[in-house]
Amino acid sequence: MAAVLLTVTSSRCRCGYHREGDTFVVEDLCPPLCHELWNAAYPYVFALQNGASLDCGEEKAYSFQVKCPDEGRVCLRGELMCGRKEDAR
Repeated sequence: MAAVLLTVTSSRCRCGYHREGDTFVVEDLCPPLCHELWNAAYPYVFALQNGASLDCGEEKAYSFQVKCPDEGRVCLRGELMCGRKEDAR
């Protein structure tokens, strides 16, 4: 299964749980993210791990950005690490 790198790009987390610059590699297990942030990111992670590309305006992308549902206090960037369709060419 393809791996997805998650990086916290900014954080004003109320609990101090996530800090800017934190990274997580998602392969087959849920990373140690709070449930709300993981719930926002999971559909994109699942899609990338299973060969999808994501709509990004007029182009397709192998990355995404999501914000915490708690007023966007934590921003997360996800990107496909391996298994990209371009890598197979």
